[in-house]
Amino acid sequence: MKIAFIGLGNMGGGMAANLVKAGHNVLAFDLDEEARQKADDAGCTTFSEPEWAVEDTEAVVTMLPNGGIVKSVYEGSVIGKAPEGAVLLDCSTIDVATAKEVIAKAEAAGYDMVDAPVSGGIAAANGGTLTFMVGGTENAFGRAEEVLQAMGKAVIHAGDAGAGQTAKICNNMLLAISMIGTAEAMKMAEKLGLDPQKFYEISSQSSGYCWSLNAYTPMPGVGVESPADNDYKGGFATALMLKDLRLAMDAAKDVDATTVLGAKAAEIYEELAKEHGGLDFSAVIKTL
Repeated sequence: MKIAFIGLGNMGGGMAANLVKAGHNVLAFDLDEEARQKADDAGCTTFSEPEWAVEDTEAVVTMLPNGGIVKSVYEGSVIGKAPEGAVLLDCSTIDVATAKEVIAKAEAAGYDMVDAPVSGGIAAANGGTLTFMVGGTENAFGRAEEVLQAMGKAVIHAGDAGAGQTAKICNNMLLAISMIGTAEAMKMAEKLGLDPQKFYEISSQSSGYCWSLNAYTPMPGVGVESPADNDYKGGFATALMLKDLRLAMDAAKDVDATTVLGAKAAEIYEELAKEHGGLDFSAVIKTL
């Protein structure tokens, strides 16, 4: 399949490379010349303008920083530029309202489109093991699924347009809360004189079991290997977690949802990002 890929950053570069590995012809664009060179090295054909990449394609995938850029790229460089038969997939994490608006404009112009944000971070993007939560019509999902399967381990149809973004921000709010709780418990156990590894061995097999502890242990040298063992470098940056929490809090206000712990998590990550925005979100344990 001939696929355009716009946005070759930390996540998008690995995703585009996995599409190539799956046998697709990937036509790629990014503003950054170094990112384009890495995509070239991975087997993509790169372009210096996004509209050139989308010409004569069967699918367009985007991985962009925020809703404003997503809207600008689709309105200026994708809708009306890509063939009408192409399926459009936005894998960025953006606000629900913008996702719905862009999909509505694409559908009005004759395209099938989904919002398909991801979970898994840079390692999963590079390894092709992302989880995609997808919003859109059944037909659009069916067409997008083949493309997404080449980049992930799980592709789940969450519902209509915007449902993917809803799932993403709610999931990451839960993750942020869970990581703070895990970090607090581990540090408290250590300060009370309990060997952190012993705490891990006990809690990871009892009621404290959770992804933040079992699969992404935030304390170096304890439990599974994670960014904590690389001085909290790599993984899912604190600044990105804060972005997702801000989106979650905005969405909560729109529907009058109660998010006491979510709001507290956002407050904690606001402070963490001031000093450690480039470190993995599990670096919250460094503040305790």
